[in-house]
Amino acid sequence: GEPGSLTPPRAFNLMFQTQVGALSDASSTAYLRPETAQGIFVNFKNVQQTARSKIPFGIAQIGKAFRNEITPRNFIFRSREFEQMEIEYFIPPDDDAWPKHHEEWIGACERWLADIGIRGDLIERDVHPKDKLAHYARACTDIAFKFPFGRSELLGVAARGNFDLSAHADASGKKLEYVCEETKRKYVPHVIEPSIGVDRLFLALICSAYDEDSVGGEPRSVLRFKPCVAPIKCAIL
Repeated sequence: GEPGSLTPPRAFNLMFQTQVGALSDASSTAYLRPETAQGIFVNFKNVQQTARSKIPFGIAQIGKAFRNEITPRNFIFRSREFEQMEIEYFIPPDDDAWPKHHEEWIGACERWLADIGIRGDLIERDVHPKDKLAHYARACTDIAFKFPFGRSELLGVAARGNFDLSAHADASGKKLEYVCEETKRKYVPHVIEPSIGVDRLFLALICSAYDEDSVGGEPRSVLRFKPCVAPIKCAIL
């Protein structure tokens, strides 16, 4: 609260650095990925042409991500190594296209959460105001969950524009464009990105399933999971 009492600015190391190969020098420096999305963007044209996909279409991926979190905490909610699921859903660049697709994906994610057993009374939408958006984002809505330690983001659905494909194209010199066969129109697609961490989803499932009842007058804790997430569907005893 006193002027001049803040420490000097410091650069935080938010990605994990390593060396690839037998020699350890500047040329072998690499970083563990902080998200799964960029692999999808780099392979966009390969997947689109191989699968002969027509826009709108999506590419989904699940895998490990690594972030040098400053404050990992709250059990498995925030950790430095985690499992991430993302969909990059490619759409036309027209201004009237992305709001419809964005809202559809938010609704689809809410229905999916309900289908696997996330309690509706524990989730809420958080719409990011324009002055809080990432520089490339046209819109972003989080689905927040009321965890025992407080309300926090569970899932995010972002309208990322064409920033990622354009950035990779500029850096590589290789065009990442889509050609519509019907109209012969050529453009860089925009993208809607639903993203969720599997670890915090699992934590939200446990919190949603937790219940207490009594058997023979004795209190007990019980987890009421939906059958669709059970690893074993039936047992013969």
